[in-house]
Amino acid sequence: MAPKRITIVEVGPRDGLQNERALVSTADKIAFVNLLSAAHLPVIEVSAFVSPKWVPQMADAAGVFAGITRPAGTRYTALVPNLAGLDRALASGVTEIAVFASSTETFSRKNINQSIDESLATYRQVCGRALAAGLRVRGYLSTAFGCPFEGDVAPARVADVAVRLAELGVFEVAISDTIGVAHPGQVSRVLDAVLAQLPAERIALHFHDTRGTALANVLAALPYGIATFDASAGGLGGCPYAPGAAGNLATDDLIYMLSGMGIETGVSLTKLSEASAFIGSKIDHPLPSKYAQAAASKKS
Repeated sequence: MAPKRITIVEVGPRDGLQNERALVSTADKIAFVNLLSAAHLPVIEVSAFVSPKWVPQMADAAGVFAGITRPAGTRYTALVPNLAGLDRALASGVTEIAVFASSTETFSRKNINQSIDESLATYRQVCGRALAAGLRVRGYLSTAFGCPFEGDVAPARVADVAVRLAELGVFEVAISDTIGVAHPGQVSRVLDAVLAQLPAERIALHFHDTRGTALANVLAALPYGIATFDASAGGLGGCPYAPGAAGNLATDDLIYMLSGMGIETGVSLTKLSEASAFIGSKIDHPLPSKYAQAAASKKS
């Protein structure tokens, strides 16, 4: 039975902007996050405390966190790859972080230069220190539906690494379609394997829309009781280490669909379209979201 209410994790400021060619200023990132807050997004992934050498768009993570307004009731999160990143996050007043593992060895080495086992050993340290400091920790599991280097990924493999992440103390594992190859039949197979090991309330889904199946994948997941989905305003984003990955599932399109189905999100679609229009004006290409495009055309 589909949940009556869905939690949207807005990843545009991080997963969206990290793949953009044009650098977006710190001031514009702050304005973008504040507009998302005004739209009542319950969770906003603001930035990533990663190496500026490898992800230059996230070099100003501390500055963005210092500048945003943080109204009560909204959770503001950051991606953290290691203890050095955690130290920077703690100094910035971050209260929730995310770590990211991979379902495949090749992607893990290409993405973070570590094997899966090595990455989980690092995250054991990160999670231990973060939890001791009172932070909540989320876990991403990349390439869960397909890998740009290894191809198909066995659902049992996904379930295994998801359990290993959960054992580190993360409150939620975001099963991620990093390159946008998932289809509804595959979503069912992966969830059958994962939910045999972990309860639905500890699972989120993170879809990209490379092949136009992201919304269909959400529909396939709802009967399983999955109630948390990642999405990006206007469909902004991709993955710098996943060749061919298109934009994320668009928050605008997702909320439009859920609203039509009578499923609550608490998000203002009108305010969200303003945030999408704003960030769309700061990058060098149109946003892919069909709803965002329609909303922009009505305003012009």
